Amino acid sequence: MSTNTYKKKVKQNTKQKKKRFSFNFLKDRRFHLVFGFFLIAASLYLLIAFISYLFTGKADQSLMEPFMEGNLKTSGLEAENWLGLFGAFSSHYFIFNWFGIASFLIPPLLFMIGYKAVFRKEILPTHRVFIFVTFFLFWISLLFGYLVIRTEQTSEFGFIGGGIGYELAIISESLIGWGTLLLLIFTFLAFIIIFFNITSLFTHKTADNPVSHQSDFSNTQSDETDSYSDNMSTVALDYDLADENDGVSRPSLLANNIELEVEESDNRKSEKTNTENDEAAGQLSLEVTEQNTEEKIADRVENYDPTLDLPSYRYPEPGLLDILSNNRVHVSKEELEANKDKIVETLINFKIGISTIKATIGPTVTLYEIVPEAGIKISKIKNLEDDIALNLAALGIRIIAPMPGKGTIGIEVPNKNREIVSMHSVMTTEKFMKSNKELPIILGKTVSNELYVTDLAQMPHLLMAGATGQGKSVGLNVILTSLIYKKHPSQLKFVLVDPKMVELSLFKKLERHFLAKLPDTDEAIITDTRKVIHTLNSLCIEMDSRYDLLKDGGCRNLKEYNNKFVKRKLNPEEGHRFLPYIILVIDELADLMMTAGKEVELPIARLAQKARAIGIHLVVATQRPSVNVITGIIKANFPARWSFRVTSKVDSRTILDTGGAEQLVGMGDTLLSMGSDLIRLQCPFVDTHEVENVCEFVGSQRGYESAYPLPEFLDDDSDQGIGEVDMKNLDPMFEEACRIIVMNQQGSTSLLQRKLKIGYNRAGRLIDQLEAIGIVGPFEGSKAREVLVTDEQSLEQLLKDITR
Repeated sequence: MSTNTYKKKVKQNTKQKKKRFSFNFLKDRRFHLVFGFFLIAASLYLLIAFISYLFTGKADQSLMEPFMEGNLKTSGLEAENWLGLFGAFSSHYFIFNWFGIASFLIPPLLFMIGYKAVFRKEILPTHRVFIFVTFFLFWISLLFGYLVIRTEQTSEFGFIGGGIGYELAIISESLIGWGTLLLLIFTFLAFIIIFFNITSLFTHKTADNPVSHQSDFSNTQSDETDSYSDNMSTVALDYDLADENDGVSRPSLLANNIELEVEESDNRKSEKTNTENDEAAGQLSLEVTEQNTEEKIADRVENYDPTLDLPSYRYPEPGLLDILSNNRVHVSKEELEANKDKIVETLINFKIGISTIKATIGPTVTLYEIVPEAGIKISKIKNLEDDIALNLAALGIRIIAPMPGKGTIGIEVPNKNREIVSMHSVMTTEKFMKSNKELPIILGKTVSNELYVTDLAQMPHLLMAGATGQGKSVGLNVILTSLIYKKHPSQLKFVLVDPKMVELSLFKKLERHFLAKLPDTDEAIITDTRKVIHTLNSLCIEMDSRYDLLKDGGCRNLKEYNNKFVKRKLNPEEGHRFLPYIILVIDELADLMMTAGKEVELPIARLAQKARAIGIHLVVATQRPSVNVITGIIKANFPARWSFRVTSKVDSRTILDTGGAEQLVGMGDTLLSMGSDLIRLQCPFVDTHEVENVCEFVGSQRGYESAYPLPEFLDDDSDQGIGEVDMKNLDPMFEEACRIIVMNQQGSTSLLQRKLKIGYNRAGRLIDQLEAIGIVGPFEGSKAREVLVTDEQSLEQLLKDITR
C-alpha cells in the first residue's frame, strides 16, 4: 500500500469519526422535556431561595467563606435559608454579589423558557421577555445602588442594589454625579419607547380615522413577526381562533419543528454528495427559507379582511352577564347513601344482585352506575324504572341500559338541591373562549359537570322541542348569545322568525349588526305568516345563488369559498363576495304549520336538505312535537334534536325517536340526540335583562347602514303574467340579458342577478320578457328554464326581427 493511499484512508476515517459526532440530541423531544422541567424547577427553587434571603441573608452571610473552603457539612447544618446551604449560596451570589433585588426577575424568565420547551406554547414572547429582563437587571441594580450611596445606608440596605449595582453607581457618581438620576430617567423612557413602540401616542389622530389605531398596532406586530423570519421555513402560523379577539398573532412552535426536520433532511442529502458542498447547501436553504417567509408574510398582509367594515367593533364582555354566587349543587353524603340503599333494596326485592355501584354528581341529577351480577337480563332492570322511582319518591328516574361505551347500567336520580348553571360561568370557561369551532354554541353541562360546547356548522341543523315553561326560549337565547360572543357581525347573520311576537324581540337592537331581512320591510324580527313564507323562499333563492358562486369558485363548502375570497383568489367583479353564515331561528313552528302548512314545510325542507354546504343553518323550536308539526320530511333532515321536558312518551319518541324526555325534571333539564348518542344536559340560565345588556352593548356601537339584505321574492299573486309583458317597453338590459342566457345556455334568474348585478324582481321581469319572445321555455319548478336559442347567430337574427 502506497503512502498516499494510506494517508487518504486515514483522512476518510477521521472525517467519518467527525461526522458521527452531532448535536441531534438537541432536537430530541425528550431532551426538550427534561430541559424544560429543569428550568421550571430551577425557577421555583431560586424564587423560594430569594424570598428566604430577605429574612435569613444576614445570618447566612458568615457561612459563605467556610462553604468556599469546602467545609460543606458544618456550613450546611448552620444554614438558615429555607432551601439549605445551596439556597443560601445561590441567593447570596445573585442578590448580594450581583444584581440585588432585581434578581427576582430571573425566576419568571426561567419559568417561561421552561414552559415553552415543555408545552410548546408561549405565555409571552420569550425573546421580548429576555430583552426586558436583561435591561431591568442592570437598570434596577444601578437605581438601588445609587440610592444606597446617596442615603449612606450601605451597611443596612446595601444588598438591594447588589455588587454590580453598587460598583456601577460608584462609577456613575464619580463621572456625572447627580446626573446619574437623569441618566436613569432617560434610559427608562428610551427603553419604553423602543420596546413598546409607543410612538402612536405622539401622533395626531382624529375621530374620523378610527383605523389609525389598528395600523399602528399592525406595525408593531409586523416588527415582532420579522424577528421570527430567520427561524421559519414556511410561515405556517397557527392562530388560536379563541384568541381571535385580541388581534395578536402568535407563531406556533410547530412551524419551527417542521423547519428543523426539513433542514435536517437537506443536510442528510448533502452528505451523500461531498463535504465541500455542505456550506453551499446550507446557504441555499437559508436563502430559500427567507424568500418564502417574506412572500408568505406579504400575502398575509394583502389578504382581504371582512371585519374591517366595522374596525372599531368590540366583542361583548362577560361582565354584561350576572355572576351567581352560592349556586353550586351540594349533595350530602347522607342523600347519596340513602339513594344507594333504596336502589339496592329495590333490586334485591326483585331478585337482582349487583356487584358494584358508583355515583357521579351532576348539576341536576346524580348518575348511579351499577354492574349487575352475571346472568341478569338488562331488560329486567329496565322494566323497574317506575318501581325505583316509587321507592325513591323522586320524579324523573331514568334508566340507561346499557351505558354507551361502558359495561354498566346507569340510573339517573334528580338531586334535591339543583344547581343553576349561569351563563357567565360557562361563557368564561377556557373550553368556550378558546374554541376553534366555526359556530360554537353552548348547550349546557353534562351529568359529570363538563361543559358541552358543539359546532352548529357540523350539526348542521337543530330541532328543539319542549312543553310550555320548560326553558325552550331560554335555550334559544343561550344559543344566540353564544354566537354573538364569538363571531364578528361580518361573519354571521340571523333571520329571526317569532310568531309569538315577544320571545325574540330582545334582539331587535342588533338589526344593523347581526340581523338579515327582506328589502323594503320595516321589522327585522318576522312575525307575520305571509312575510315568513316570503322570507323562507328568499332564503331558498339565496341558497341557489350561493351554490352558483361556489360552483364558479370551484369550492365544495362555504369555508373553502371564503378562504379563497380572503386570499383574493376570487374576483369581486364577477359577482363573488364574502359570504357570512346565516342562522334561521324559528321560535314556534306549530303556529306556522297550522296557518301555512305546505307553504312553510317545503322551503324549510329544501333548506334543511341543501343549505348546510353554503352556510345556512336552521334552529327550529316548537312546544308541540306532534307528527303533524314535525313531519317526516322535516324530521329526516334534522339529525340533531334537543328536547326539554315534554308531556308524554309519544312526544318524546317524535322528537328523539326514543322515550326519556317525559322523565326530565324541567327548568332547563334536557336531552340531546346526536345520531345514536343521547346526552343529558342542564341548559344554562340567561335572564332577560342579561340578553338586553348584551344587545344594548352591541347595538350602541357603529353598525352597517341597514340589516343584511336578503334577495327579493315575489309570490304568484304579485308576479306579472307572461301575456301582460309589454314588448314595446323592454328593459334597457334586455339585449345583454339575452346574450348572457344564450352564451351560458342556462335560463336562471340567479344567473342574471349575478352577471348584471340587479335585484330579483328585475331579473324575474327579464326572464318573463325572454320567455315572451321565445328565448327561454316556461317555468319548471326548481329547475332552470330551457334555453330555446342555441347559438348567438340565431339570437342576433331574432333580435333584428323584434326591432323591425
